[in-house]
Amino acid sequence: MLLLEPRPEPSRVMRTVTPFIAVILTMAAGAVLFAFLGTNPLDAIRVFFWDPLFDSTVASYTRPQLLVKAAPLIIIALGLSFGFRAGIWNIGAEGQFIMGAITGGGFGLAFYPAEGFWVFPMMILAGAFGGFLWAMIPAILKIRFHANEILVSLMLVYVAFNVLAEMVTGPLRNPDGFNWPESRHFQDYPSAHNAELLSGTGIHFGVIAMFALVVLCFLVLRNHIFGFQVRLAGQSQRAARFAGIDAALLTAMCLGLSGALAGMAGLFEVAGPAGKLSTNFPLGYGFTAIIVAFLGRLHPVGILLAGLLMALTYIGGELAQFTLNIPAAAVQVFQGMLLFFLLAVDILVNFRIRWKRPSGDRSGSEPALAGASAAPSAPLTARARDGKEGQT
Repeated sequence: MLLLEPRPEPSRVMRTVTPFIAVILTMAAGAVLFAFLGTNPLDAIRVFFWDPLFDSTVASYTRPQLLVKAAPLIIIALGLSFGFRAGIWNIGAEGQFIMGAITGGGFGLAFYPAEGFWVFPMMILAGAFGGFLWAMIPAILKIRFHANEILVSLMLVYVAFNVLAEMVTGPLRNPDGFNWPESRHFQDYPSAHNAELLSGTGIHFGVIAMFALVVLCFLVLRNHIFGFQVRLAGQSQRAARFAGIDAALLTAMCLGLSGALAGMAGLFEVAGPAGKLSTNFPLGYGFTAIIVAFLGRLHPVGILLAGLLMALTYIGGELAQFTLNIPAAAVQVFQGMLLFFLLAVDILVNFRIRWKRPSGDRSGSEPALAGASAAPSAPLTARARDGKEGQT
C-alpha cells in the first residue's frame, strides 16, 4: 500500500524550481496531446511559445497583446494571493470580474456623453467597489453563518453572468445597437475609454496599474502589519489567534481585497480591449488567475512572471487554432495541465511516497513471530485428532 508521508523539512530549492518543472512537464504532456490530434508536437510547441515573441510575421501584433492579456490575470491573481496565503479560498473571482465591469462600465455609461478627466477614474473606483461588494457576500456568509466560501463564491459566478445578461438586454443595452445584447462601445465615448497610451505597445492604464500593484503588494506582504497577519494565519491558525488576529476581520479584508482587484481588472478590460459589455465578455480570466497565483508561488514577482507565461499560452493558443487547426478545447486542456503538474510536483516536494504492507499480510515478514505462533498449533491439532478417534 502506497502512503504519503510528510517530509520533515521540504527542500527550499525544489519549491523554487517546481514551477519550471511543471512547465516542462506540461510541454511534454502537451506534445503527446497534440500528437494524438494529428499535429506535429514540435510545431505546436513552437507556435505556443516561440512564434508570438519571435516570428517576424506575427510578432508585431502578438507582442503588444502579451501585456493586454497578462494585465487582468496578474491583477486578479495578486488579490487572490492574499486570501490563499491566509487559507481563505476565493474561487469566484470571475464573478467579481464581471460585476466590476458592470458597475464600472455602467457608471461611465450613465454619464454618456459627458466629457471630463474625472469620468474614467470614477469608473475605476466604481468597478473596484462592485467587485468588493460581490466578494462581501461570501465573506459575510462565512463570518456570520460559517458557510463555505469556496462554494458560495463559485456559485455567485453564475449569478453574475445572469446579471450581465439582464443588464445588456435591459438598462445598459445600446439604443443604437439594433437590439443586439450589448452596451454602447467605449471607443465611441473618449472620456470612458481605456485607450492604448503608446501606439503599438499594448500599454493602457490597466497595464500601468498592474505594475504598480505588483510593487505595492510586495511592500504590503513584506513590511505592513496586514501582510504579517496574512502570512501568520496561513502558517498557523492557532498562532494567529494567540497573536490577537481577528479571524473574521481578516476574512473580510482578504475577500474584499481580492474582489476589489478583480472588479478593477474587469473595468480595465471592458473599457479597453473588450470595448463593450456583452454576453461574450466573460473570458475565464478569474479562473485562470487561480493558476497564475499558484504558479507564481503566491508571490507578487512570481505572479508577474506567471501571468506573462499564461498570457503567452493564450496568444499561442489562438495562433495554434488558426494556423494548426487545434481545437479550442485542446488549448484549454493544455493550460489546465499546468496547474495539474504544479500540484503534482508540489506533492512530491512536501511528501515522500512510502510502501507499507497491509496489516493482514504477514507473509515474508516477522519470521520469528510466525514461527512462535506456529509452534503450539501442532499439539492442538494432535489433541483434536485424538478426540475425534475416541468418539469413533
